[in-house]
Amino acid sequence: MEFLFFILVVGIVIVLISIKQINEYERGVKFRFGKFLKVMEPGWKLVFPIFESYRKVDIRTKAVDVPAQEAITKDNVSVQINAVIYYKLFDASKAILAVENFYYAVGQLAQTTMRNVVGSVSLDELLAERDKISTEICNIIDEATDPWGIKVENVELKDVSLPEDMKRVLAIAAEAEREKQAVVTKAKGEVEASTNLSKAASIMAQTPGALHLRTLSTLSDISSDKSNTVVFCLPVEILESMKKIGDKK
Repeated sequence: MEFLFFILVVGIVIVLISIKQINEYERGVKFRFGKFLKVMEPGWKLVFPIFESYRKVDIRTKAVDVPAQEAITKDNVSVQINAVIYYKLFDASKAILAVENFYYAVGQLAQTTMRNVVGSVSLDELLAERDKISTEICNIIDEATDPWGIKVENVELKDVSLPEDMKRVLAIAAEAEREKQAVVTKAKGEVEASTNLSKAASIMAQTPGALHLRTLSTLSDISSDKSNTVVFCLPVEILESMKKIGDKK
């Protein structure tokens, strides 16, 4: 009787220590005699000691900060880039069985891929098309990690650092480009102004009295400020008109 009671107590203890809890955001990879058995879903599961073992795997999306990498662009400019990679596990068994340490493996793969992709583009492309380059890096890593049961959701380039001398060169180039645009804009304005002035002069020449009205309007604008000293010059047209009147007399 005592022996049966002992066996019962031992059995209860073994069952209690065999109960393992798998949380909702986890999956359990179960082994029996060292061989893969199944993937355990969330809840209380029995894993008997000695014969069986298990590994918990977090299936939530992970954000991994890829440390700054030094890379050389296609046009031989040295830059430092860092990024954030977002991924999650879609097959817990592959993440345990196919790769030794998927955290480390994904990080190393991301660093290598970043250097390779940056080396295939110029500095201008890297600065102007960061979203496109991020997508390309994401696709390459996602394809490589698929056999590991990992889905790469997104890759974001956080920062692109340039050497100080390159920053000065870019600043000078940007300033020169702004000055160029200012000169072009000013030239276009002068062309439009000269065209409009030419049209106005043509209309005034063809319309009797138009120049006189314009002169009176200008004098009215100037005389509004009493501190101004106005030196009035008669237009040649007025002198010619006065000459014609004198000739008629």
